[in-house]
Amino acid sequence: MRRNGFTLVELMVVLAIMALFAGAVVMTIGDIRGGSTDSAHRIGARLAAARDEAIVGGTPIAGWISASGYGFDRFEDGRWQPLAVKPFEGANWEKGTEVTVGGASEARARVRFDSLGLPDAPLSVRLSRNGRSSRVDIGANGDVRVQ
Repeated sequence: MRRNGFTLVELMVVLAIMALFAGAVVMTIGDIRGGSTDSAHRIGARLAAARDEAIVGGTPIAGWISASGYGFDRFEDGRWQPLAVKPFEGANWEKGTEVTVGGASEARARVRFDSLGLPDAPLSVRLSRNGRSSRVDIGANGDVRVQ
């Protein structure tokens, strides 16, 4: 006897697979309300990568943060030169982001990591957007924390 169509088990397996894919997509989507958490994690990860690059490369690397965005520089040939390679490309903050460095709105703050990964001074950056805020702290030992 010949059957046309799918069995109930086959349909349920396909639906289960589609539900897993839908769940994966929902989990990878960023904050749709436009909070500052994604930006804080992004800059925190890049600052930690800059610290690691300073250690591995044996040359100082600096990260700068301003009200409009952030970027990174490397000390080469006796002067600071902008880094334009991933993940150290400069970027602008998303629209509506307010940046506070060290408790005050500064024009531009800079943290320099030496070849041991130690910063020249601890730094605290608060990002606020749409009523939500996050903080990135760089400790005296070079640890980068996002809260």
